[in-house]
Amino acid sequence: MAIHLALVVCAAMVLTGCVSTGDRLLDADTSQVQLRSMQVRAFDTADRERMLRTVVATLQDLGFVLDAGEVGLGTVSGTRYIDLGKMRITVSVWPRGESQLLVRASCELQRKPVEDPATYQRFFSALSKAVFLDAHEIE
Repeated sequence: MAIHLALVVCAAMVLTGCVSTGDRLLDADTSQVQLRSMQVRAFDTADRERMLRTVVATLQDLGFVLDAGEVGLGTVSGTRYIDLGKMRITVSVWPRGESQLLVRASCELQRKPVEDPATYQRFFSALSKAVFLDAHEIE
């Protein structure tokens, strides 16, 4: 009888553990979707190389030192030291249809993902201004 009770208790613990793990996985998926929505913007241009040059200029204007860039892959990475430590950003650019580009900025602070919307808003605001100025050839 004691063995039967022990098996029932173990089975209940296993099933309870699975439910809470599943809930946590769904929470993680939701937070990843929210994070991605902060990290991605669409731009009405198809000139990927020009966008990458604008991304590089924007990162430099924001105080980042470029670590790597790969035009073929459409990525640029940079580092900036702030009061809280080392911030790293990786920006990727890829086509969306024939007339748009998607730009995704992914930031880490002290090797942890940055989830503050203001960080991404600052980057995309500066990038949008630079794209506008570049499109109108204003210096």
